[in-house]
Amino acid sequence: MSISTSVLAELLNALPHWRSQMYFKSSLTALSHAMEDRILAGTDAPLAIASFQRERFYRQEAHRYRRIAQRGDQVYVLSAPETDFTNHSGDYETIAFDSSDALAQEWHLIIISSQYTNCLICRERSNPNTHPLQNAIDNNRRFEGIWTFDREVTLKAAEILLDRIAIYRPELSEKIEQARHQYLVPRSASSRRQTPEISPEVNPDPFVQRLVTYLQASQYKLLKAYRSIAAQEQRERLIHLMTVAIRQSLDPDEILEIAVEKLGQVLGACRCLVYRCKESDKTAKIKHEFLDAEIQSAHNHTWPLANNPLFQEVLTHRESICIADTVSDERLNPQQLSQSLQDLIQNFSIASWLLVPIFYKNKLQGIVELHHCGPIQENWTREEVSLVEAVATQMGVALIQAESYANLEDLNQQLEALDRTRSNLVAITGHELRTPLSTIQICLESLSSEPDMAEELRDVMLSTALEDAERMRKLIQDFLTLSQLESGRVEWNPETLSLEECISLSLSNTVARRGRANVPEIVAPITHDLPLVYADGEWLVEVLAKLLDNACKFSDPDSQIRIEAYPRSDHWIEVMVADNGRGIEPKRLKNVFDRFYQEEGALQRTTGGTGLGLAICRQIIQRWQGEIWAESAGKNQGSQFYFTVPLADVQAPLMPPKTSSGKTKKKRESL
Repeated sequence: MSISTSVLAELLNALPHWRSQMYFKSSLTALSHAMEDRILAGTDAPLAIASFQRERFYRQEAHRYRRIAQRGDQVYVLSAPETDFTNHSGDYETIAFDSSDALAQEWHLIIISSQYTNCLICRERSNPNTHPLQNAIDNNRRFEGIWTFDREVTLKAAEILLDRIAIYRPELSEKIEQARHQYLVPRSASSRRQTPEISPEVNPDPFVQRLVTYLQASQYKLLKAYRSIAAQEQRERLIHLMTVAIRQSLDPDEILEIAVEKLGQVLGACRCLVYRCKESDKTAKIKHEFLDAEIQSAHNHTWPLANNPLFQEVLTHRESICIADTVSDERLNPQQLSQSLQDLIQNFSIASWLLVPIFYKNKLQGIVELHHCGPIQENWTREEVSLVEAVATQMGVALIQAESYANLEDLNQQLEALDRTRSNLVAITGHELRTPLSTIQICLESLSSEPDMAEELRDVMLSTALEDAERMRKLIQDFLTLSQLESGRVEWNPETLSLEECISLSLSNTVARRGRANVPEIVAPITHDLPLVYADGEWLVEVLAKLLDNACKFSDPDSQIRIEAYPRSDHWIEVMVADNGRGIEPKRLKNVFDRFYQEEGALQRTTGGTGLGLAICRQIIQRWQGEIWAESAGKNQGSQFYFTVPLADVQAPLMPPKTSSGKTKKKRESL
């Protein structure tokens, strides 16, 4: 049986002085759990009625209702079945309703005990205009309804739902009637005096109310962010499509024709023009035009520049010009305007005007113009101007590419490097900076909003905030270092060095940063007759320090770390840093040098770190054409990190040979 009447509508009809409020799914989840926890924390046997929209939502909470059912036998759970949810009398009563029933769009939870009442009656609000990006997170689902401790409202809602249950499962009539007599009888006057009813205006649980307010505000902020991201996504998609279309050709005329057509279509302008010109030009020939109305074409027309005040203003200020009304704009005063420009505005019916210059390295390459020619004024929005400016920037690049084909490959590499930098920055912001920043914010907010906080807790908050601030500092420093190495902006100063001295400096660095008490025993049996190496001393010490720091991080303080070095060939010295710590699974050895790699996973880390240290080591070693790799027998079997350094008598570093079984045997024997 399917009932189309909404429980919320029926309740509001019975209590016309009540009004529904809007809730997000995350808020309702918190409220439901708080209501359920109150049952589990008590000792009395309440009446509990829960209605889930779908069986999959019920399955997430089934274990809680098995515990709630241990408090009493008046527990009812309703849901639309998807797999095995049926009408059943077990630990509690389950009631299956048809997916077309109004309950499939609603979320209800009612609790009535001898000490309190609580009621949550909500209906999901559908929004067909919501962008798919905003629906990506389930917590953004919106509901309208009532949450209250008011006994009158709760009893009425329970009565409505018990009537529904009696219709769905007539065999429960006797049990339902027992619930009515036990829980739905209004309190006597004496009972009211002993336990006053709670009015809708009084909040009996400030903490829950503050939690809901916080969740609601957070979801509003998320929705606002999603709308901004959706707008940015649309803008970037258009720019990307236009950029791809523009860069598919090296013909300047074809590039401009594609650009003018795309811009005119997207912005809905009556006319869109793109013409090439230089700062010294007096006129320009219109060769590329898009028309979206029955208006005069400007194709092959000569456009005045020398006596055009708008063009001169573009050159002076190096920025776009927006004119909402050509009649009232002071810059187009007919008394000060040349006759040729007056004729231009009149002949081509230009009512609203947008001029966007095309610059490349501050040199003018052309102008993009958009016209509205209707009788109604059209104001150019900031988003439209930004979009045209972004496209104009791409057009400038494309035109230079077309004229400088010899530099096309180099320019593409620069663009790819910029894209990689942007991707790295997004990854850091989204996954590495957010966690410590959130912790710092929570600690500071707690310290600010709780002036009476205990001294011990205040110290913990401050210590936590400082630790996460230091973590963020190290992350940013590592990121900048890696970015410089990858971009080739590092100045290398190779020299003849003693490897023994570099190891000693790295040991001092590690002890100073971590504290002697937190550093395991480090054994470095380096012989004095070891050949000198040829490398940048600062970066060699950095590699050793990061490998030692990595070994200390995953080793117990009472364990041992070993550093060894020995000639590998006539050209290279091989250095090993070994520990007896956590170890690495063999299948993950290839990934340990990737950016942000953590073997435990980002959400299960038990040790701090940015995940950039080994990636930095690899970049440094590759600069002198060395090799770096890791070995481990598996979990809790320790790890060994190896890298090669060129000998001082080698004029130019050579690529070391590939790893062989003999090399592996030699390394393992040295351990």
